[in-house]
Amino acid sequence: SVSLSNDAIAEIRATVLKRYGKKALPDEVRVYKAKSKNAQEAHEGVRPTSAARAPDSVAKYLSPDQARLYELIWKRAVASQMEAALFDTVAVTLAAGTRPETAGSARGGHSFRANGQTLIEPGYLAAYNIQADDPSDADHEDDEARLPALEQGDTVKLLEVIPEQHFTEPPPRYTEASLVKALEEFDIGRPSTYASIINTLAARRYVEMQGKAFIPTDTGIVVNRFLTEHFEHYVDYKFTAHFEDELDEISRGEREWVPVLQEFWNDFKPTVDAKMELKREDVSQIRQLGADPASGKPISARLGRFGPFVQMGTKDDPVKPRFAALRPGLRLDSITLAQAIELFKLPREVGITPDGEQVLANIGRFGPYVKIGKMFVSLRKEDDPYTVELPRALELLTLKLEAMDKATLLRFPESPVRVIKGRFGPYIHEPGRRARIPKGKDYASLTLEESLALLDEQNKRGGGKRKKKAAAPAAGAAPAAAP
Repeated sequence: SVSLSNDAIAEIRATVLKRYGKKALPDEVRVYKAKSKNAQEAHEGVRPTSAARAPDSVAKYLSPDQARLYELIWKRAVASQMEAALFDTVAVTLAAGTRPETAGSARGGHSFRANGQTLIEPGYLAAYNIQADDPSDADHEDDEARLPALEQGDTVKLLEVIPEQHFTEPPPRYTEASLVKALEEFDIGRPSTYASIINTLAARRYVEMQGKAFIPTDTGIVVNRFLTEHFEHYVDYKFTAHFEDELDEISRGEREWVPVLQEFWNDFKPTVDAKMELKREDVSQIRQLGADPASGKPISARLGRFGPFVQMGTKDDPVKPRFAALRPGLRLDSITLAQAIELFKLPREVGITPDGEQVLANIGRFGPYVKIGKMFVSLRKEDDPYTVELPRALELLTLKLEAMDKATLLRFPESPVRVIKGRFGPYIHEPGRRARIPKGKDYASLTLEESLALLDEQNKRGGGKRKKKAAAPAAGAAPAAAP
């Protein structure tokens, strides 16, 4: 809230007059209003209980963090009732090794230009300990550089020459703070909805975080393009702000809610119905990358149910197309043909175990893995399925078997079937298959025949599908499973 009580304002003005003098005190009380048209202003803003309690007078009673917080609150509250700061906007030309009157001319040599401000009257900045005669003080809120007081003809001392190269940069990416500020400026949503808006962006993987900045994902780019092309009216900033105004009118009893929603629905429903005929290809903006040199089949980049992927071939070919998920760092809108061809090197044969079992490396829906015989072993973060070697694959298999041995609750002689303690309770495990233990059944009483029957039953009726998905399919599987 930006509202302060009359008592608080009177005390703040008295403090300003006493500490900073009459020049810093405006003739009339400064009144601030919230940006929201429907703000109730049911409470005061955050302020000191008494402006007379200056930060230096209470610091000894507070911890360092508490003192800094109190100082911030006190300065902000007191500055809100002070005069504006008065600046002179200044442009200074510094003539290097020549007379001022010839600066900038070919005959006069070189000149340097500085633009900035000179503080004439500190006003509210005095509350932040910024004075007119202290141009070196960087603790101010103004965008332009502060310059010292200069007169034409003055001679300044050259301290250092610093050559710097500057490039034009695009506007910075949104952070949580700048996004909330933009929502406020466009009057979109309310403070209570800002957190849910940001959470939705992350939950639906429209953005990913790089430091504090939001970076749009391939999914976010495609969704944004689809909405701006087909639902332009509804994602326009003015539409959202206008609808907020209508909702405010309803909350104040100035309009009935049914006609407002009816008016919206009469336009929105036909638009949705018209767009239902769009094909996925029209929405996902498929990028044709070129042809595979070996087979001649076309390679394209697409967005699937589980994320971006590349496809070799078409659905009209006699042989099913091949699919491969994009690796971290690759983008749907920038991947090249050479990078796409590299992705089709999976599944990759790593080698043969001493027991004669084939070892394959691949990427599945849940990440990279190696398949050793019927066993699937997830790769670690430091492992790359394109380069992992046989010794590392066998090492990971050994670690997995050791972990399984520790979690094993029941074994059956001369059989790979065992009962393992899982995250959600004991389950029956056989390489390539698993089965849940029926509720109420004691795992310790299970026989090998009962365990095999449960494995056969649950895998026959689809109980093993989860395991099947976790183990990523070969490169010729359906696109939904490729990522």
